[in-house]
Amino acid sequence: MLSLTKYLQSGQTTISNLLFVNYRKMGLESEEFLFVLQLHMKQQEGDSFPDLQLIAINMGLKSDQVYQILNRLVSGGFIAIETITVDGKKADQYNLLPLYERLEKYLDSQASKAKENQQEQEIQSVYRSFEQEFGRPLSAIEFQRIGQWLEEDHYQPEVLKLALREAVLNQAYSFNYVDRILLSWERKNLRTKQQVEGEQKRRKQQLLQKEVEQSSQSEDLPKVSLTNWLEEELRNETK
Repeated sequence: MLSLTKYLQSGQTTISNLLFVNYRKMGLESEEFLFVLQLHMKQQEGDSFPDLQLIAINMGLKSDQVYQILNRLVSGGFIAIETITVDGKKADQYNLLPLYERLEKYLDSQASKAKENQQEQEIQSVYRSFEQEFGRPLSAIEFQRIGQWLEEDHYQPEVLKLALREAVLNQAYSFNYVDRILLSWERKNLRTKQQVEGEQKRRKQQLLQKEVEQSSQSEDLPKVSLTNWLEEELRNETK
């Protein structure tokens, strides 16, 4: 029966779960990863260049099989064999840093792919939104127009959707009208969804304050303004 004392004295090997989850995706076979764990265990015990025959015994393999695994890992850029100087004496060691560098690159590439996929989905949603609001498929010229807004003018997809919503609210189903809205926001340096929504909120507060002031100066009931503020603003900017 395993005693608690012996269990604790045997020590523990600590390694990131990121390696356990992603080692196959990085191109490592199960035996290769187990070999890496053996090296990692020995290094934590203070042996930076362990006897491969002992590792072969631990893994239940022949020595030549372990050497083949090591050669694959070295040639694959997962492990490096280095010579260092300690107290004036040269010694060899297995460097596992390339393995973690490969892991970092893999995770970065996965994050980049996820970001690209998200951006592509956002772009496709812009085309779908225009088709839904216009109630028809877009023409080739209209597809090109949206592409120019995204790629040449660098408008964010969310900003294009806000401009489309403004046009629909004003019953202006026109690409030229949407373009005028975008130019109006650009003149005010409104380039993000948060900036546009902040400006819209500020405008609404101004209109509400104006109506409150007008109602306080009249004995009649307050009247709701039907002024299309966006249309008025666009007219003033084009004068």
